[in-house]
Amino acid sequence: MTVTPSRAEGEDAVVRAGGRGGSGPEAADRRGAAPEAGGAERGAAPGPEAAPPGEGPPADKRNPVSAAKVRGPAAAAGKREAAGAAGHRSPGPAAGQHGTKAAGRHRRDGAAERPVVVPAARVAPLGEVDPPTRGFLAKATLVTAVLSIAGALLGLGRDQALAHLFGAGTETDAFLVAWTVPEVAATLLIEDGMAFVLVPAFSLAVARRARGIGADPVRALVASTLPRLALAFVAVAALLMAGAPYLVAALAPGLPDPGLAVDCTRLTATCVLSFGLAGYCSAALRAHRRFLAPAAIYVAYNTGIITAMFVLGDRWGVRSAAVGVAVGGCLMVAAQAPSLARQLFGRRRSGPEAGAGAEAEAEAEAEAAAAQGPSSLDGIKATKATQVTEASKATDGPGPSMKHSVELALIAPVLMFALCRQSQVLIERFLASTLPSGAISHLNYAQKVAQIPMTLSLMLCTVTFPVLAQALAEGDTERARTRVERDVAVASCMVLLGAAAVFACAPQIINLLFQRGAFTAQDTAATATVMRVYSVGLLGHTLVGALVRTYFSAGRPTWYPLAAMAAGIVATSWIGAGTVDAWGVRGIAAANAIGITVTAALLLSGMGERRSVPIHTRRVVHELSKPVRAAVCAAVAGAFCASRVDSPELALAAGGLTVTVVYVLLLRVLGVKAVAPAFRTALRSVTRRLPHVRFR
Repeated sequence: MTVTPSRAEGEDAVVRAGGRGGSGPEAADRRGAAPEAGGAERGAAPGPEAAPPGEGPPADKRNPVSAAKVRGPAAAAGKREAAGAAGHRSPGPAAGQHGTKAAGRHRRDGAAERPVVVPAARVAPLGEVDPPTRGFLAKATLVTAVLSIAGALLGLGRDQALAHLFGAGTETDAFLVAWTVPEVAATLLIEDGMAFVLVPAFSLAVARRARGIGADPVRALVASTLPRLALAFVAVAALLMAGAPYLVAALAPGLPDPGLAVDCTRLTATCVLSFGLAGYCSAALRAHRRFLAPAAIYVAYNTGIITAMFVLGDRWGVRSAAVGVAVGGCLMVAAQAPSLARQLFGRRRSGPEAGAGAEAEAEAEAEAAAAQGPSSLDGIKATKATQVTEASKATDGPGPSMKHSVELALIAPVLMFALCRQSQVLIERFLASTLPSGAISHLNYAQKVAQIPMTLSLMLCTVTFPVLAQALAEGDTERARTRVERDVAVASCMVLLGAAAVFACAPQIINLLFQRGAFTAQDTAATATVMRVYSVGLLGHTLVGALVRTYFSAGRPTWYPLAAMAAGIVATSWIGAGTVDAWGVRGIAAANAIGITVTAALLLSGMGERRSVPIHTRRVVHELSKPVRAAVCAAVAGAFCASRVDSPELALAAGGLTVTVVYVLLLRVLGVKAVAPAFRTALRSVTRRLPHVRFR
């Protein structure tokens, strides 16, 4: 086990041994190791695929032994331990460990050579994993948003292809019942459920690996969790295939063609395995601050579905879309597997190379001990044993080992919450199955379009989730509180702008996106009405997505989010059942909006140190009221302008422009300051000229 020396203690010893001027090879070594302590180059914000802090440039070649030991966070930790190093200035047992570093290097006025004493450092604390800069977060958010927009546009293309090829009738309703499986699987395994468990676990493992001591905890976590989870995914997929007839009967008892829905359900059930593996890869990569591959998964997924529908649609009908779900799920895994393999197997020396490095280190220590005498050799052994013991304790920590860091007590409330949240869709389709043909399709198309602003607004929370988990793991409650309040403010302002635009221009949006082929003008009118009702609940959906991360980031089980979601589901069920006969699909959409708003209010009121991050709830609610008022005014103004134009294209442009102008002006009048700093940071991070890049 390699023991890393403290940089501050090493510099103190070099100055004592090499002279006051700080010149010579030792000074050069110190200058060469400086970038290592900080992680990335100063002045250059790391990009989304840049190495995280702690992986600096190559060490100074003039002193390979010293450079091999002064690495990453352990070097930075020496600065904080400099005060403790003052008590160990006399050469002692640890002094001989690195004696050969400068042996034969210095001669001062004919004086005899003597080794430079570099005491070993203690293990770097967890907080030495540097928090990301604003530039990094802005770039990562930008990359995630761009690829998410691309995936969302392809999702719209998928829905357009489905509407064009199969319309909004019985065949499409049958597929959308089977579509429930990938919808629930995506929520449980990619977007919410497993991510809330695995991102904190991987973030902790990455922080432990940054200490550079002991076996790789990330690989240990993968080895202990991935095989079991994969086996569970296979079992659930097989169970769904076998029980497809019963599932279809439970989800949509009034469906005209249940046999077609059963066939599609058996095909889409394969996504349980592929989505599970894709979600696992996404959580691991985000904890490593790699966001490009996870953000691209829905691009691959929707590409597979669209291709399958156009290639196989004439022969297999709507079953081709179910085949596309199976193919797209495999593409999601393939898009991330190479990047994850690089993180797991391309970061540390292993095998003969690592063994050779350990042998060279042992020889260097033995030579240093021989130069200082037998007593020093005994001291080295004793100190080495003490340091290994301390390092092992620090790496294991007071809590459970990495092999047991993902516990059932933590997984159960997370998965139950995600399943409960997704049950809103199940309730909607159950109620809509009793309505005339096409009702499920109208709900599906309206929901897919209306949720685009929510998806985009939560991109920042997706990027900052590992940061929040790391801050809570380090006990930095203040940094976590600031992060949560800022994310809630920015995400709310963004989603309210989108909600206002959706409400104002719903008929024009549906007309331009879907009204062609088998999708009629009556379908457009019904879908647009439902979409306007859905837009009322977009703020609630966004708040739930942003706040629930804080409850599950601390690494301790909590059932409060499930209770809040259950209250919202009860409200959705009762209101939907009471309004479906009178209002039809509009009553179902209104029940969804009210239910999710109830859950958001409960989650916001429950934020506290005992359950989550203690934010300033009253101040947050007061600040949220400002963009809500601005969005209401902007939606009314935009709807008025859009209704005055006959052309759908021009009406959409007029309504969207009106909404944007009114909303931004009212935000400035009301004094909302959440969006401007985030926009300026993103703009600087994109346009800033990196110091190591030349422009010609």
